[in-house]
Amino acid sequence: MSAPQGRPAEGYTGDLTVQEAWEAVAGGAAVLVDVRTDAEWRYVGVPDLSDLQAELGLVEWVSAQGEVNPEFTDEVDRLAQGRPVMFLCRSGQRSVSAARAVTAAGRGPAYNVLDGFEGGLDSSGHRGSTGWRAEGLPWRQS
Repeated sequence: MSAPQGRPAEGYTGDLTVQEAWEAVAGGAAVLVDVRTDAEWRYVGVPDLSDLQAELGLVEWVSAQGEVNPEFTDEVDRLAQGRPVMFLCRSGQRSVSAARAVTAAGRGPAYNVLDGFEGGLDSSGHRGSTGWRAEGLPWRQS
């Protein structure tokens, strides 16, 4: 099991594609943490890692009210157990902030998963053409 490589980034270890994140979880080299809100997990869906016998970490970075989770780093530490952490959000923006916060707290390595779960807006103003679901990786609705 080798740690994810990723592309270097400022303020955190690096960026990974969703496929690279899947492979790192499959090899047991890293833990995937979804930093979206509880409402997003419930109504949009979450990555399904059951085929890998891996657990997905669900830790809100920012609440639906816009407040940063004061327990974020401690919650991530409990999940990571010394492994590198890959952060996933809707489109790959909040996850950058989460990776930077963990790195600033002296933990890590911390990675951002590019394009997140749903990807950014396309030319029609819709999400879903990039990201975890668009790549056909397993996911489930709760």
